[in-house]
Amino acid sequence: MQVYCLLLRMNVFKTDIEGVVIIEPKVFGDERGYFFESFSQREFEKLGIDTVFVQDNESKSCYGVVRGLHFQMPPYAQAKLVRCVRGRVLDVAVDIRKGSPTYGKHVACELSEDNHRMFYIPRGFAHGFSVLSETAIFQYKCDNYYAPQSEGALQWDDKDMNINWLIPKQDVILSEKDKHHPLFKDFESPFVFEK
Repeated sequence: MQVYCLLLRMNVFKTDIEGVVIIEPKVFGDERGYFFESFSQREFEKLGIDTVFVQDNESKSCYGVVRGLHFQMPPYAQAKLVRCVRGRVLDVAVDIRKGSPTYGKHVACELSEDNHRMFYIPRGFAHGFSVLSETAIFQYKCDNYYAPQSEGALQWDDKDMNINWLIPKQDVILSEKDKHHPLFKDFESPFVFEK
């Protein structure tokens, strides 16, 4: 990763996939605690992220939970800005845009209450996370409303994607739904890469 922008309020790190970035806010702390700006439309626009978020979500999960790999199909696709406000998670974004030079590749990032990092995931990616701490509270902003009829997902442990979730397989806890998603090789993506 390389820092490509240094702002007054946040550092931004490129990842191996264009458009997926890690954002590290400037944290101001003293003996009372800390303060940081977790989101500013103006600052994000300076970064070239002009996403307008319309919905905030929060989940609480225990150690070993893997949620994903989820996405919403067009026209209900979502870009997300995610962060972990308590505990630690490994967050994963998989490029599912047909024609992309990084199609089928993924980026993983540890997000925690200590590093305060955020992960920006554009539309056209499957998303998931694993809980590495005893519990985790996870928040995400979305640029489109949830539409249950548009849900899509990929199998979390697909060997072709080779994601290391940092949890022994015997400790993984899944929802019933997340146990039965298609493999990447059998998946027909509804997303197309735009240069």
